Amino acid sequence: MNKQQLASKIWESANKMRSKIEANEYKDYILGFIFYKFLSDKEVKYLKDNDWTDSDIKEYLNEENQEEVDNIRRNVGYFIEYKNLFSTWLDMGSDFNVSNVRDALSSFSRLINASHKKVFDKIFDTLQTGLSKLGDTSGTQTKAISDLIHLIKDIPMDGKQDYDVLGFIYEYLISNFAANAGKKAGEFYTPHEVSLLMSEIVADHLKERTEIKIYDPTSGSGSLLINIGKSVAKYMGSSDKIKYYAQELKENTYNLTRMNLVMRGILPSNIVTRNGDTLEEDWPYFDESDPIGTYDPLYVDAVVSNPPYSQNWTPAGKESDPRYKAYGLAPKGKADYAFLLHDLYHVKPDGIMTIVLPHGVLFRGGEEGEIRKNLIENNKIDAIIGLPANIFFGTGIPTIIMVLKQKRSNTDVLIIDASKGFEKVGKNNKLRASDIKRIVDVITQRVTVEKFSKVVSRDEIRANDYNLNIPRYVDSSEKPESWDIYASMFGGIPAGEVAELSPYWSAFPTLKEALFADTGAPYLHFKVEDLKKAVSEHNDVNAFENVFAGTFVGFDTLLYERLIKDMNGVNISRKESELAAEVFARLASIPLVDRYEAYQLLDNEWSRIAVDLEIIQTEGFEAVKKIDPNMVVKKKDGKDVETQEGWLGRVIPFALVQDRFLNVELAELKKDQDRLAEISSEYESLLEELPEEEKEKNFVNDDKTAFVAAEVKKAIKAKDVEPDILAILKQFDNLNTEEKELKKRVKAKDAALHTKTKETIEGLSDDQAEALIREKWISPIISGLSRLPENIVNGLVAKLEALQKKYDTTFFEVEKQIRETETSLTALLNELTGNEYDMQGLAEFKKMLGGE
Repeated sequence: MNKQQLASKIWESANKMRSKIEANEYKDYILGFIFYKFLSDKEVKYLKDNDWTDSDIKEYLNEENQEEVDNIRRNVGYFIEYKNLFSTWLDMGSDFNVSNVRDALSSFSRLINASHKKVFDKIFDTLQTGLSKLGDTSGTQTKAISDLIHLIKDIPMDGKQDYDVLGFIYEYLISNFAANAGKKAGEFYTPHEVSLLMSEIVADHLKERTEIKIYDPTSGSGSLLINIGKSVAKYMGSSDKIKYYAQELKENTYNLTRMNLVMRGILPSNIVTRNGDTLEEDWPYFDESDPIGTYDPLYVDAVVSNPPYSQNWTPAGKESDPRYKAYGLAPKGKADYAFLLHDLYHVKPDGIMTIVLPHGVLFRGGEEGEIRKNLIENNKIDAIIGLPANIFFGTGIPTIIMVLKQKRSNTDVLIIDASKGFEKVGKNNKLRASDIKRIVDVITQRVTVEKFSKVVSRDEIRANDYNLNIPRYVDSSEKPESWDIYASMFGGIPAGEVAELSPYWSAFPTLKEALFADTGAPYLHFKVEDLKKAVSEHNDVNAFENVFAGTFVGFDTLLYERLIKDMNGVNISRKESELAAEVFARLASIPLVDRYEAYQLLDNEWSRIAVDLEIIQTEGFEAVKKIDPNMVVKKKDGKDVETQEGWLGRVIPFALVQDRFLNVELAELKKDQDRLAEISSEYESLLEELPEEEKEKNFVNDDKTAFVAAEVKKAIKAKDVEPDILAILKQFDNLNTEEKELKKRVKAKDAALHTKTKETIEGLSDDQAEALIREKWISPIISGLSRLPENIVNGLVAKLEALQKKYDTTFFEVEKQIRETETSLTALLNELTGNEYDMQGLAEFKKMLGGE
């Protein structure tokens, strides 16, 4: 399984296993055990790298061997003896007990090396105190833990690539627990896409630096901090030159921060964490044990945070606090600006900070209005990004990202309304890759984009009394639809509404003239019958499509050169950006095409390509020729049981191999499958031919939706129905016999094709395997890009057809039709007869029709 499949499998099982335990709690247990496995496996790897055998580990890895205990603690930072190793728990089978875990965690705490004390001290406290919640008895706790450790046993923990696999699974589990944790999700998780957006903004600012410090004062699970580090590391080359500072109030969440940082392969010496109240206890300037020797105020290159929104805090007594005294104190009921000012205080003069805040900080008055004014006048606010609503788990309130810097050469503020760019995923909205890139590009280029962003001068902000509410500066609303009175009455298309399509007329200079008859009046008329044909076959449109196609000539070769020719040399973290730059460069002179739509096409495929590249770079090219068991969960005796259901290509999908190498067998199978589908339709037709009274008989089921095969045979044999009904039953019987034979044949052919596909993948030559990789990676990108011009043309046709339909029927024609209908109806009424009361009623009705 690749990392996505493994993460999905673990999540599905864990979600079932947690039963009635809250997602917010259960995450601490499973993530705690994953971390313990990581530490255990890391120690074993260190020992094997130093020539320890399995038998050596079993015999000598214990506390009695003090010399080795000290050696391992110095080099690894902790000591876990053999009986407490994760692998030993697995080997114990039915002898495993919850007490083994309690003893192991207690022992770990006792044997942490002094150099790693701050990183590991009390890190398993949440897990240790929570074990009792996994069951009412020792037996039920043991079973719950045993199921859990067997669930996570396949997560790889050693080697450079496996840090990414482990990190991906850890992040995947955290995000899924957050999605199920309701309002508590905000305590520990910032959605990955928001985190990535903040990361890219920070990384661009820091990209020239060779050594940096980053800080998250409300770190939660640590994911935001880690993503910042990953984005910056793309430019730096070495992630070992990044120092991470994290502070978190809640102990269980603080432990998550430390676990997450350690498991990403970050050096312990680069991890500085603190469990404390950020607002009440600022990051200490010194260690209390040595105030003079350790004096070191914390100033960093970047601060990132997603603090709790509008939290209560205590401003009393903080008037002289250096964090706040230059700008003011946030009100007691809303700590949003307290967090912002804390973050800003710790930013170096050439640093940057990004913070997620509720939308209200942009316009609320009182103390907050004064702080906002001071920040603007002191030139600290660099950019404001309005995010889509409902983007965070547990809250639907509108939020923003504010970007601030200590020193800026410009005095304006870039305001972005990104609230419209998202996709719906379940109950939440989610930023797409193209949405993130669009925002980051506007930030880095600092440009005004109609209905999206505006570079606002300080004078304009002053004129608005320091109110930064986004709609005051950026109007992203759609233009309300208007109706032309004259065109509504007499027909024609208003020239003004046609002019609104000016980007198309600029790209297709003679198309407008070809479509519309212009009489000189401000109203035009279509002069073509088939709009779609007229547009798609027009010379300007064809020329546009040809220019677009020419722009991407050779792009498939470029993709091959950069992705496939040297797969092991591909820098996965940077390659997508390089390819995106190439796409943007090719599209630079092409009108109408939304380059971010093209980017989204690339990103959709890149997410799959990256997974394949990770496998190939880790396992070698031979992985392309490997197959894996397809494991599925099925019910057996009321329990979920994992069982194999065929095979899957590790890299190459079976369907791709069948299309390329086994198309004859595939066509034969599809022919039989299509015939089965036809038989189902024929069954329905035969049933419809039966008279309703015949459907009451035994050869039709109680729901009157299907024949009953056994009863049909009885009726045919008895011949006790009418000849035409007998003919229908015989047709069904023949079809039923054919269907049974076909199902057997389809099953056999499907199994044979599956086996042959497996053998074909395993027997691929290197050239064949490479050709399949090319088809899997490159063809979808080329195909997706080639459809962009067609999408544009279809979009224009849809707009034109909407205009045509809008004014197709005039009010004059509607009125005429109404009068004609009234006249016809009156004539019909005149032919009616009845008693005197009927005739009085009809006479009154005719008056109404006549408008009297």
